[in-house]
Amino acid sequence: MGSNTDEDVADEDQNVPTFVASLPVPNVQEMVRQNRLEVPERYIRNEEEMPKSTRITHLSAEIPIIDLRLLSDGQEEELKKLDMACKEWGFFQVVNHGVAKEVLRNMKEAAAEFFNLLLEEKNKFSMASDDIQGYGHAYVVSEEQKLDWSDTLILLIYPSKFRRHKFWPTTPEKFKEIIEAYTSEVQRVAEELLGSISSIMGLDKDILHSMHRELMQALRVNYYPTCSKPDLVLGISPHSDTSTISILLQEDDIDGLQIRHDEEWVPVGPIPNALVVNIGDVIEIWSDGKYKSIEHRAVTNENKARISFASFLFPHDDVEIEPLDHMIDSSRPSGMYNKVTYGDYLRQSMKRRMQGKAHTQMAKNET
Repeated sequence: MGSNTDEDVADEDQNVPTFVASLPVPNVQEMVRQNRLEVPERYIRNEEEMPKSTRITHLSAEIPIIDLRLLSDGQEEELKKLDMACKEWGFFQVVNHGVAKEVLRNMKEAAAEFFNLLLEEKNKFSMASDDIQGYGHAYVVSEEQKLDWSDTLILLIYPSKFRRHKFWPTTPEKFKEIIEAYTSEVQRVAEELLGSISSIMGLDKDILHSMHRELMQALRVNYYPTCSKPDLVLGISPHSDTSTISILLQEDDIDGLQIRHDEEWVPVGPIPNALVVNIGDVIEIWSDGKYKSIEHRAVTNENKARISFASFLFPHDDVEIEPLDHMIDSSRPSGMYNKVTYGDYLRQSMKRRMQGKAHTQMAKNET
């Protein structure tokens, strides 16, 4: 970590990017603390969106599990498994990733301690009016939209020159160092995964990484309070990620993440110490739709709060993304997607509420 002087300079640097603001809304955790039985109308979904109990949990066992150690060694069968995961599921769990259990445990414990602070303490790190870094809520763009049953902490991590340290919690003690340790490992895992994805896309191993100009990383820590009527609300609305790839750390013993597969919602059962990885819109565009950026959502429960840690890896703002020539189907030579500047794509998606893959229309080739 830099000195305090360095941090202050970074926070004031006009070259640090800002993102789209989110409207202020009630703190869900505090609402539950005051009345655990209350579920305001603005959180209750319509019949179509309500997370009815799924009966297809058997499909959870089919979500691919990828061994990063084998991938990094270039093991052919593991590369084929990765290719299948990207094409058919868009999601997979990663084991043998090399992140120490202590690093994962420290991150979970420190985040739990932060969210258990009094609201006035957490609000010291509230999002600014023009950005989504900090503590609060994201993707709230209108007074009428249905709200997610969650609170969040969002930080831009890499490149480190873009960090706004005034939004980094100082309690619990050493939380900054714990975030640094965890996210630096996530960056390493992401770089290894991008090398393998580059290979299965028929590119040299370092090409995808170089196409980012800088591999950016943002961290979103989600807190899902208990809900007395979990079948009426959603922790996070259905969406696909605008990232290149996303890496998620789940609680070991609480379900919550669900992915859309064959028009059904499939729970992603936690595997202790594994990382969940999903393909983002950038890879879908580069692969011209061959690798899928899949809709996913989070559900709540009555008995236990849940925390998840989503890291988004994405290109620099000025990178132009479009289908790679060799990935375009010869039957559709113009490709499924148009060229877009990533920063424009990202911010346009942030100006709308999370609504499945509706935001991808700005990049779609309609001809």
